[in-house]
Amino acid sequence: MPSKLSQNPQPYLYEINSWPWLEAISRAEGRAIDLGTVPDRYWDEIADLGFDAVWLMGVWRRSPAGIGIALSNDDLRASFDAALPDWQPYDVVGSPYCVRGYVVDDHFGGRNALASAREALAARGMGLILDFVPNHVAPDHPWASSKPELFVAGTADELRTDPKSFVEIDGHVLANGRDPYFPAWPDVVQLNAFAPALRAVVIETLNEIAEQCDGVRCDMAMLVMNDVFARTWGDRVGSAPESDYWPTVIPEVREAHPGFLFLAEAYWDLEWALQQQGFNYCYDKRLYDRILQGPAEQVRLHLLADDQYQHGLLRFVENHDEPRAVAAFGSHRSRVAAVTALTQTGARLVHNGQLEGATVHLPVFLGRYPSEPTDPDLITFYRSFLTAVADPTFRNGHWELCDRSGWPGDDRYQDLLAWCWEGDTRWLIVVNLSDGTRAGEVRTQWADLRGHQCHLTDPTQHIAFLRSGDDLVNGLFVELDAWQWHMFRVEPR
Repeated sequence: MPSKLSQNPQPYLYEINSWPWLEAISRAEGRAIDLGTVPDRYWDEIADLGFDAVWLMGVWRRSPAGIGIALSNDDLRASFDAALPDWQPYDVVGSPYCVRGYVVDDHFGGRNALASAREALAARGMGLILDFVPNHVAPDHPWASSKPELFVAGTADELRTDPKSFVEIDGHVLANGRDPYFPAWPDVVQLNAFAPALRAVVIETLNEIAEQCDGVRCDMAMLVMNDVFARTWGDRVGSAPESDYWPTVIPEVREAHPGFLFLAEAYWDLEWALQQQGFNYCYDKRLYDRILQGPAEQVRLHLLADDQYQHGLLRFVENHDEPRAVAAFGSHRSRVAAVTALTQTGARLVHNGQLEGATVHLPVFLGRYPSEPTDPDLITFYRSFLTAVADPTFRNGHWELCDRSGWPGDDRYQDLLAWCWEGDTRWLIVVNLSDGTRAGEVRTQWADLRGHQCHLTDPTQHIAFLRSGDDLVNGLFVELDAWQWHMFRVEPR
């Protein structure tokens, strides 16, 4: 089945942490709910917000071995205490990235329930994204016992001297999963990305996954790239294959499933390389960091990158790995951060709970959200914002960074950033990424507006102006208070 996302090359995605989301619905409904019995109104609410796809994070079979390891880990238990003070052992449901098998967990109703959820999404014009974890699996995954040749091997001496990095499974010593910069993860075992047999199994697995969804978000996708994998494991895994991992895997999957979407969790400035290796979109963590840390000029420099590169980025202000946006930015500043990140070209990601102002970053091991108050003002903001970006121009239009300038001796304009969208409609977005009032002139490339009067309407602020089209081309005066924005729909009279 072709991806539902193929019609929207710059989509908006909604991430759901599946286990606690269903637990919350079950409590609200007073009965056990799985993916096949979610009441229609929950899917309707997501569809009504204008999203193009839902990422159901963590639907695959969880690992009892991983749960046991998590419960014995003091650092993880401390994180559970911080996020969910009344947690009980049954709330620890296992990491969705400690996969015991690429089979829909029975807790979610199995494969048929997932198919029902996909049908519900498709009926509302939305696609479905699921997870794939290329680097590792749970120690009780069937491969660990039946196919040890797919893993990075260790020795008995290494197991004895470094038990935090190696594990014995059915008489075979296997390395725990890791990246090049941190100690091993104790709850997973490391797949050997250089093993031809693994790549064949992965293609088979991804083809099976692709029968059930429209795309995959690939966890830590850069870890299995030849250069990174060789740097992580050295001589232990031998020479790199001639072909890299993703250029071997992705074309095979797309041949069987045209239009299937690949999203990469990516860091270390490897986004462009992963795009070249076949990914549709890669995490734009650099934009997130620059919006969070500033200054505005660093954000602007990032947005000067090649258009093709930017078109293949996934923008966000929170996800399950990052702090909640309200906690990281503050409630007031989180709004301009959302406007800045979620009106760029590429794909855009919103996390369940973000729209309501959730502040607690839930460890992925937990299956229950804490009780938190909602923020009515933030809900109102996001509803107006998502209504605005439901305009097809933000999915199919052309994005362009705008020039801005100030006056002699006045550099306040440097904290203003502006960009525009042109499609069936036109939009001009200006943000002030500073803690003081800023002013300057903003110029678009819309020369055809000369000689016209234009309505500038901001549905997120409920303000409107009438301005000359000449000003929009020659220099539109803008003054914004700290951490404020304008999101103008531009309509010539």
